[in-house]
This record gives sequence, C-alpha cells and structure tokens, in this order.
Amino acid sequence: MSENPSHPHSGAASAQYQSTEDLVGAQAMQGADALAQAQADLAALQAKSSELADQYLRAKAESENARRRAEEEISKARKFALESFAESLLPVADSLEAGLIIKDATSEQIREGAQATLRQLIAALERNKVQAINPAAGTKFDPHQHQAISVAPSEQEANTVVSVLQKGYTIADRVLRPALVVVSAPK
Repeated sequence: MSENPSHPHSGAASAQYQSTEDLVGAQAMQGADALAQAQADLAALQAKSSELADQYLRAKAESENARRRAEEEISKARKFALESFAESLLPVADSLEAGLIIKDATSEQIREGAQATLRQLIAALERNKVQAINPAAGTKFDPHQHQAISVAPSEQEANTVVSVLQKGYTIADRVLRPALVVVSAPK
C-alpha cells in the first residue's frame, strides 16, 4: 500500500490506526462508550423523575391535609362562635326565669327586673359584636342601614330621619336588620 495523502488511511490517520481492524475496533469502543454514557444518563434521568414524582405526591398529600385541616378549623370556629354567643345569653335566661318565680312582685320590681335583664341582653349582644342601629332625628337617610316605612312632613331637610319605629342591628358591620324609620317629606 503506497502512501497517498488523499487516501483516508494515509499520513496521520495511518499512524493512528495501523489497520482496518484497529479503526473498526476504535469505532466500536467509541460506540460502546457512547452507549454506556447514554445508559448512565437514562438511569440518572429515571432516578430524577422518580424523585420528582415522589416529591409531587408528598406535596399533593400535604396540600390535601392542609385543606382538610382548614375545613376542620372553619367548622370548629363556627361551632364555638355559636357556643360563645349562647353562653353569653344564659345569664339573660336565668334572670328572666328568676323574675318569673316571684309570685307577688310589684310592678316596680317587675320593671326593675326587666331593665336589669335588658342591660344583660344588650351587654351580651355587644360582646358578640351585635350593635343597634338607632339613628337620631335629623340623620340623613341611609338605605343600607334604614328602611323607610313612611314619609312625614317636617321642618327638617328632605330624606332625613324624623323618628325610629324599630331599631335595626348590625353584626360586625353587616346589617342584620335595618332600622324602620319615618323620613321627612320633600318640601
């Protein structure tokens, strides 16, 4: 075999690979190394995928547990909020029952007992964030807190409260019942 510089096995190539068998062997080794590297990469990716799937399942379970705990907390809060409100009304019930036990009470004693019981009731409502809506005469009519029952002629500006027929109530700034009011007629 003569050395031809354009021949693929000439010069540097022929020095590196002495024969066709050496070339095929080198290529086979490179292919085997590439296959081994690809298999190693695949194994690493499969391990990472398995780890991520495990992390996902754990996060999903934790999320579900947090949701369930939040629902339980809301349920308990509702239950105990009602319990607190009922507990604050018990002294009012006790006072009413005590007043009914007295057979020979004078009208003055009944009145004093009713006033004391009303103070207890108002205090219990206020402890539970229930506030009266009782606008003073001359207050501007507010349709969010007042319900106009009638219109009356008045010296006051139009659409102002003349009188309150029934108090309204709010709980934590939300209207439970609007105040029933008489408003001034336009002049």
